[in-house]
Amino acid sequence: MMESSKVPALTRAIDILDLIGRIGPCSAATIIDELAIPKSTAYLLLGELKKQRFLRMDSADNYCLWTRLVELAGQALSKLDLRELARPRLTQLMDECGLLCHLGITDRENAWYILKIESSSTISVRSHEGKSLSLSRSGIGKCLLAWQPQPEREAIIATLDWRKATPTTITTPEGLREELARIRARGWSFDNGEDYPDVRCVAAPIFNASNQLTAAISVVGTRLQINDDNRDYLAGKAIACAKDISRLLGWTSPFEQQAS
Repeated sequence: MMESSKVPALTRAIDILDLIGRIGPCSAATIIDELAIPKSTAYLLLGELKKQRFLRMDSADNYCLWTRLVELAGQALSKLDLRELARPRLTQLMDECGLLCHLGITDRENAWYILKIESSSTISVRSHEGKSLSLSRSGIGKCLLAWQPQPEREAIIATLDWRKATPTTITTPEGLREELARIRARGWSFDNGEDYPDVRCVAAPIFNASNQLTAAISVVGTRLQINDDNRDYLAGKAIACAKDISRLLGWTSPFEQQAS
């Protein structure tokens, strides 16, 4: 049995916001019927929610969610420490894969590791938090570049260094554009020894509540640890981890949005 609220007016106000969030703009009559709120109480609550900018009226006299919710959500999300938010899930990914895992961000010209979860494997790839990465020769770098808006992506491509670090390095803008299109299509990136010949990496993107790219995670190993036999499996694990972290940031997948 659900415990009755000690602050029923607050509970009813939250129920109103939840209802509109779930079914979209609706009339006062719908709110009263759906939530079984007395009419006089409902209008008092709706009036106060309008006054505080949690709700507004649209042209059809339906109640809609309004800007105060966006402000509060933005303030809450801005206070989240992405590293600490990602750490438990990234640690779980490391346990599942037995390989080094990273969280990375971009500052436009480079990618950077901001969190490293070391594996217990006897074979380890050396890295460190704060390390900079190429946006065209690393798994996290290519992942972060792939989901940039096209104008920003093209501006970055125009500034990249095309030196050939290994036999598999992508050395032309055209080749990189094709690779980025493949990454967006399959949902993950792969570093095929493009910066260091013996290092392999799969990476997946993290998105926020506005479906904007926020960061990327990676699973890193040697060419013996990541190969054709397990690459797709590791990519699936990375994608699942990235989606879990994205949900903590308020992201919802298109399928979840359709179902709600």
